[in-house]
Amino acid sequence: MKMPLPFTRTAWPGVAASNRAARRPTTQPPPRRIRGLTRGQWLLAVTGGAIAVLFATGMIIALARWIVSLDEVRAFLATYPGAYAPTVAVAPGFPAWAQWQHFFNVFLMVLIIRTGWQVRTEKRPAAFWSPRSNKKRRISLNLWFHNALDLLWFVNGVIFVVLLFVTGHWVRLVPTSLEVFPNALSAALQYVSLNWPTESGWANYNSLQQLAYFTTVFVAAPLAAVTGVRMSGVWPKNTATLNRAFPIEWARALHFPVMLYFVVFIVVHVTLVFATGALRNLNHMYAGNDGLGWAGFWIFAASTAVIVAAWVAARPVVIVPIARLFGKVKSR
Repeated sequence: MKMPLPFTRTAWPGVAASNRAARRPTTQPPPRRIRGLTRGQWLLAVTGGAIAVLFATGMIIALARWIVSLDEVRAFLATYPGAYAPTVAVAPGFPAWAQWQHFFNVFLMVLIIRTGWQVRTEKRPAAFWSPRSNKKRRISLNLWFHNALDLLWFVNGVIFVVLLFVTGHWVRLVPTSLEVFPNALSAALQYVSLNWPTESGWANYNSLQQLAYFTTVFVAAPLAAVTGVRMSGVWPKNTATLNRAFPIEWARALHFPVMLYFVVFIVVHVTLVFATGALRNLNHMYAGNDGLGWAGFWIFAASTAVIVAAWVAARPVVIVPIARLFGKVKSR
């Protein structure tokens, strides 16, 4: 039997033991993932996607330039320059009501898109809203805010359409000749080839703009409103005939693509406003003149600051007091 040492061992365990300790695996936390991908994977995906988009854009532009260089296409562009003369006379320019309606529409649409995305992606709402008349029925606070913005946007749109027809400015948005289609194709070829179509938006939109604005105002907007109402609590639940005529599955299948349409429209619209003569285009809608001064730009900048401030302020600390004016709010 060995006796224990009367002192603490101080001898070095040797090289082999040291190497074993160095080779011993250390447990590291797994990398943080965002929607299934690490930050490095996201960086690689975004970079690769951007390069692919730039390459595809360059190829499309090159193809369009080759197409417009063909003699037959040149003759087509000469016959249909991209716009036609309106068959109904309309005063040039943009009245003050159109400028205000434009701002309100953009203001509300940005917040509607934001809250719509929040409603689509939220899994555990932090707060719920209930109407005073029916406290058993409750919806998420984000959905209430989305519905409230939808209502304001709908009222703003109705006022816009009424003023559009009362003042005769409907001619700007509603095609009055079948020439709109070949001229729209001509304008599209010119845009894609980076040879901007000759136009004077102060007096008359080109045909592609007219079709885009007509689709947005008279097709996409009503479709967004109808599908939104179908999915909301306003829709009568016990009407079997209406429910069969317009199933809620159809509304859900259409509502989100319509939102994506508005996102694409806004991005393309703002891009072309700046690419085809920013100062003049901004003066048209924000300053009410056809000049090249900076007034429209500064009004646009101020309106953008208001929209950004509203985006930042659209949080529960601001929304809850407003929602309580119209019902009861409870946290989870």
